[in-house]
Amino acid sequence: MYKLHFSLRTVSLAVALGCLFPGITFAENAEEQPAQPLSSTDPVMTVTAPVVSPLTVVTNLKTPRQPVPASDGSDYLKTIPGFSQIRNGGTNGDPVFRGMFGSRLRILTNNSEMLGACPARMDAPTSYISPESFDTLTLIKGPETVLWGPGNSAGTLRFDRQPPQFDKPGVTGSASMLAASNRRFDENADVSLGNEKGYIRLTGNESRSGDYKDGNGSRVPSRWDKWNADVALGWTPDKDTLLELTAGRGNGEARYAGRSMDGSQFKRESLGVRFEKSNIGEVFDKFEASAYYNYANHIMDNYTLRSPAATSMSGMSTAMDMSDSSSMDMSSPMAMQLDRRTVGGRMMGTWLWQDFQLQSGADTQLNTHRSLGNSGWSKDARFHDYGVFSELTWYASAQNKVIGGGRLDRTLVDNFTGTGLSSRHDTLPAGFVRLEHSLSNVPLMLYAGLGYTERFPDYWELFSPTYGPGGNVSAFDSVKSEKTTQLDIGAQYSGDRLNAWVSAYLGHVSDYILFLYDPQDTSVSQASNVNATLMGGEAGFSYQLTDHWKTDASLAYSWAQNTSDHQPLPQIPPLEARLGLNWASGNWSSGGLLRLVSSQHRTAVNEGNVVGKDFGSSAGFAVFSANLAYRITSDIKVSTGVDNLFDVNYSEHLNLAGNSAFGYSANTAVNEPGRTWWAKVNVTF
Repeated sequence: MYKLHFSLRTVSLAVALGCLFPGITFAENAEEQPAQPLSSTDPVMTVTAPVVSPLTVVTNLKTPRQPVPASDGSDYLKTIPGFSQIRNGGTNGDPVFRGMFGSRLRILTNNSEMLGACPARMDAPTSYISPESFDTLTLIKGPETVLWGPGNSAGTLRFDRQPPQFDKPGVTGSASMLAASNRRFDENADVSLGNEKGYIRLTGNESRSGDYKDGNGSRVPSRWDKWNADVALGWTPDKDTLLELTAGRGNGEARYAGRSMDGSQFKRESLGVRFEKSNIGEVFDKFEASAYYNYANHIMDNYTLRSPAATSMSGMSTAMDMSDSSSMDMSSPMAMQLDRRTVGGRMMGTWLWQDFQLQSGADTQLNTHRSLGNSGWSKDARFHDYGVFSELTWYASAQNKVIGGGRLDRTLVDNFTGTGLSSRHDTLPAGFVRLEHSLSNVPLMLYAGLGYTERFPDYWELFSPTYGPGGNVSAFDSVKSEKTTQLDIGAQYSGDRLNAWVSAYLGHVSDYILFLYDPQDTSVSQASNVNATLMGGEAGFSYQLTDHWKTDASLAYSWAQNTSDHQPLPQIPPLEARLGLNWASGNWSSGGLLRLVSSQHRTAVNEGNVVGKDFGSSAGFAVFSANLAYRITSDIKVSTGVDNLFDVNYSEHLNLAGNSAFGYSANTAVNEPGRTWWAKVNVTF
C-alpha cells in the first residue's frame, strides 16, 4: 500500500464511479451516521467535546475543531475537560487524564488495541491514530465499566468507525484539506461504496508540518510527516447482521525538541474482523465478536532528522530518549529498531428482560515486544491476558437505574532478557456499582458509582526502569500491581437554554507505580510502589444567550498526594478553564476560545513516569483563539481560525525538558506554538 495524496484522488474516484455506473447514485437517503453531512443543528466547530452524561463524553470526529485540527489522537483529546498531554513539541504527545498516564487509560480503535514499541513511549498508542479517519470518540471516566479490558483505572477511550448503511446503491463520504502556519498541510478522505447487502469503505490521510515558532519567535524542532490508509469490506445480508473485514497500514516520522533521538519510522499494519447479529430472540438479543492483529515497527535515531550533536551521555539504556540529555554522548550516529505484535479478540452477548439488560463475554490479548540487534531480532517480553466480564443494568423505575459489573483477568508475562525472573503471573479482579437517578419534575440527573480495579504493570513499568523497588536490579521481579478504589459522583442539568454538568472523583491507589530519576543522569530510573490519594473533577455548562449567541465554559482540576512519602504526586496538571463565546446566523458562524491555565507548584522534582518527570514549578498562562466558518452548501463548509492570537510565549506543565542537542539547557521546558493561522475545507457527499 503506497503513500498517496488521498483526498483529491479518492474523491475524484468516487465521483467518477457515480458517473460511469448509472445504477449507482449518491446515497442522499442513507441512514444517518457520523460520516454523513451534518445537520443545521450540529456544531460547526468543536472547542469543548460534548458530554452525553457527566460520566461519558461522545464527540463527532468529523467536526472541525479549535485549536488547529489534531495531528494525532492525543492532540484531539485536549478538547475534553480533564485531559492534558505530556508534550513533545509538534506531534505524538502522550495523553494524561486526571493526572493518570499510560495503561491506566485504555485506548481502543474499533475494539482493538495498538501498542507502541518504543521503551520510552516515543510512539504512544495515540500516535498511530488519525482522529478524522474515525467517526466517533467515546470516553468513559474512571473504573465505571468492565466491558473493555482490565486495569482501566483512569478511564476507557474508544475511537470507532461506524459501518455505513445504504438503502440503495450509492457512494457517500467526506473529504477535507487543511493549510496552516509552519508549512502544515493535511489531507483526509473517507469514501464508502455499497448497497443494502454490503459496502467497501476507504479511508486515508496525510499530515505534514515543519518546525513551529514559539511566542518569542524561536524555532522549536517539531516537524513531522505521517500517513494512514485503511479499507473495510462489509457484508450486511439483512439489517440485523454485519460481517466486516478491515486492513490498514501507515508510517511517518517526527522530530522532537525534547528527546535525544527522533522517530524516523512509525510503521503500522492492522488487520481485523468483526461479526454482529442483533434482534436474535426475545431474551438473547445480540451477539458480537471481533478479532484483530496490530503491528508496530519503530525506528529512532539521531541522524535522519537532525545532525548528531555532542552532548554528554554514558550509553543507551532503554530510557535513553527521556527528556534531559545532559548526561548523553550523542556525537556519533545511533539508532534503535523495535517492534510489537498485538493479537486479541473479544466476544459478548446481550440479554434483555423486562427491567434488566445483561452484557457478558470474554476477551484475550497476546503481545510480544522485540528489538533488532547485530544478531537479528530478539524478543524481551511477552504479555498474555485472559478475561471474563459481565455488566448488568437494572431499570428499577422511570427515574432510577442501577448498573453493576465485574470482571476477572489472568495475566501472564514472560521475561526473555536473562535478568531476574523468567515469568510472572497474577489474577486481577475488578468491579463497580453505580446508581443513576433522574428527578421527575426537574431535568436533572444524579449519579454515584464506586469502582475497584487492579492493573498489572505494563511493559514500560517492568522493562524500562534501570532498577526496581528498593534498588532491585530488575524491576520485573519487584514492581507490584496497582489497586485502585474510586468513588465517582456527578450531575447533569438539561434545560431549554442551559445545559450544565459536573463530575468528581475521590480515589485511593495502593502500590501506585512511580518513577524516580537520578538528577545527574536521567537515563537512570527506578520504579517504586507507593500509596496515593487522588481527587478532582470536571464541570461545564453551555447557555443559549439569544437565537444567535451561545456561551460555554469548562473547568478541570486534579489533585494527587503520595501518602507514603507525604508529598505531592508528580506529573499532575494544573487547574484549567475554557471560556467560549459563539455566534451563528444562517450559513455563517464564528467563535472565540479563551484557555486559562494556572501555575503549578505541587511538584515532586525528579519523579514521574517513563516519559516525563517534574523538574520544577510552572507558570500560568492565558491563550485566546478565534474561528470563522461559512457553509457554502449543505455539503461544503469552509472554516478558518487563529490559535494563540496574541502570540503568547508559554509552555505546558507536563513537558519534556528540551534536548541539549538543539541548544536547550537542562530542565528547560519546550515552548508551545506562537500565533498559528489555519484554514480548512470540509466536503461531504
